[in-house]
Amino acid sequence: MTLPPFDPSRHQASTLSLPPGPWPTVLDCLCDHFKAISREQWLDRIARGRVLDADGQPIPVSLAYRRGLRIHYFREVPNERVIPFQEHILYADEHLVVADKPHFLPVTPTGAYVEHTLLRRLIKRLDNPDLVPLHRIDRHTAGLVLFSANPASRSAYQQLFPTRRIDKRYEAIARALPRLALPLTHRSRLEHGEPFFRMREASGAANSETLVEVGEKGDEYWRYVLHPITGKTHQLRVHMTALGASIRHDPFYPEIKGDPDDHTRPLQLLAQSVGFEDPLSGERREFASQLKLQWPVQAG
Repeated sequence: MTLPPFDPSRHQASTLSLPPGPWPTVLDCLCDHFKAISREQWLDRIARGRVLDADGQPIPVSLAYRRGLRIHYFREVPNERVIPFQEHILYADEHLVVADKPHFLPVTPTGAYVEHTLLRRLIKRLDNPDLVPLHRIDRHTAGLVLFSANPASRSAYQQLFPTRRIDKRYEAIARALPRLALPLTHRSRLEHGEPFFRMREASGAANSETLVEVGEKGDEYWRYVLHPITGKTHQLRVHMTALGASIRHDPFYPEIKGDPDDHTRPLQLLAQSVGFEDPLSGERREFASQLKLQWPVQAG
């Protein structure tokens, strides 16, 4: 029987095309290219079959270096921090998966998180390595995330986002803005700021847009309903800060403060609902998060 070609994306592997250099073995190249990973760690990964050749076969430790050789490897984070919150699958069929992501859980592997990400958890639960997120929400944001479950229909669902054929509704808890006439639409130009993970508003043509409404009023805090027309990184967090009401418990805006992993103070931002015309069936689809923000806000 002929096996299908190895697909690194299906197996959640990263790929490196070996750069030019003087190394005698692939191991030497990997050690020099990824200086933060020790030789002992690479030897351990190779011994466990976690470094593969272009055909998806485990490499021997003595494999000779060759420029341009494609090597697949699986990212690992020693002593990865556990995220003690559980995701929930709200809907799943052969094409689409909708999950409720808890606060603090990344959507995809990044930085210090690999296994404790929504994608890796869902791949294991559903036994489907073809899962791919159709969009992202911040690690600190909770709520709905949509996944494509089938490569054959993936592009149809992916096109919902750049063509703005999907309605997204967020909820946020922030200080009251009694001097503003709400609802309003806030537009601005967002660019990467300092440090690299923060965004900032800059001069120039607007590339982000958010409709801001009031859902419910309290004395000091209001519950806002936010409709992002565009989907820039940290868009809702920056826009609410620009209006004078940073989202409650935001560790990055208006300035960096506190512990971003303080599980007792989750960012009060929730991807609450999505709606769209299904590109395959033409039917209207509506999904709502089962998670709730901390409302009403208690005094003190």
